[in-house]
Amino acid sequence: MIALGYTMVYGVLQLINFAHSEVFMVSTFAGLYALRALGAGGQSGGPQLAAFLAVGLMAGMAASGATAVVLERVAYRPLRRRGAPRLAFLLTAIGASLFLSNLFLVWRSVGGPAPLAYPDVMARRAVFSACGYEVSNKQRLVVGTMIVMYALLDRFVMRTQSGRGIRAVAEDPDTAALMGVDINRVIVVTFLVGGIMAGAAGFLYGIFFGQARFNIGFIPGIKAFTAAVLGGIGNIRGAMLGGLLLGLFENLGVTCVATQWQDVIAFLVLVLFLMFRPSGILGEQVRA
Repeated sequence: MIALGYTMVYGVLQLINFAHSEVFMVSTFAGLYALRALGAGGQSGGPQLAAFLAVGLMAGMAASGATAVVLERVAYRPLRRRGAPRLAFLLTAIGASLFLSNLFLVWRSVGGPAPLAYPDVMARRAVFSACGYEVSNKQRLVVGTMIVMYALLDRFVMRTQSGRGIRAVAEDPDTAALMGVDINRVIVVTFLVGGIMAGAAGFLYGIFFGQARFNIGFIPGIKAFTAAVLGGIGNIRGAMLGGLLLGLFENLGVTCVATQWQDVIAFLVLVLFLMFRPSGILGEQVRA
């Protein structure tokens, strides 16, 4: 889900938004404080658990979506108006990423930079086992939410007027503008949708791993970029496929080698694909 934000922004702006990992980070804090505001302090079940998860998910998506839109308006739109070179966009993205992560570090410095613990509202338990591997209820929650979010995104991009605008701008922005497409509106919608996807991922990450911290988005962000490249940068369905394959490669590597090699394997996959198939599995979607 994080990779989808990278690939959507690249498809429209030809920009690698490295601040997207901090958009993800914001949602982990938003979901945490939403659960605390609801008084979630122990394991829950039934309707209460569903309410906690729904409110936390909505809070994470809203916070990340808003962060992504503000990021576009403050950091990237002035550069587009001045016709800045792509290097300026890249440096701005890195600067925005560092600014957001350090902003949350300073904000949390009162209590120290240690991770904040999520309320344990969902007790981990095995749901079923397959081939000797147990699938927990938290894993089922993550996969189920991912499938629903991706199905909604695919329908949005392929079936709605805003989705057609996104695809038109990604194909040829000049022609799209001549046909009456509001480029600025399309870019804002793209950042918003990408932020919402990262927001859902951030809350689920917090529920699954039980923590939020200022630099929590760094490794997931780099791996999401790897997944986007693996599937084909700019290709929404490719990002989804790339994320699943990257997870498969990592888990196979951990099984065959050792746990501490997990991140090494992910970045090795990125290097290999950049060397031998830089367009990704489904091919990079670029403008003619």
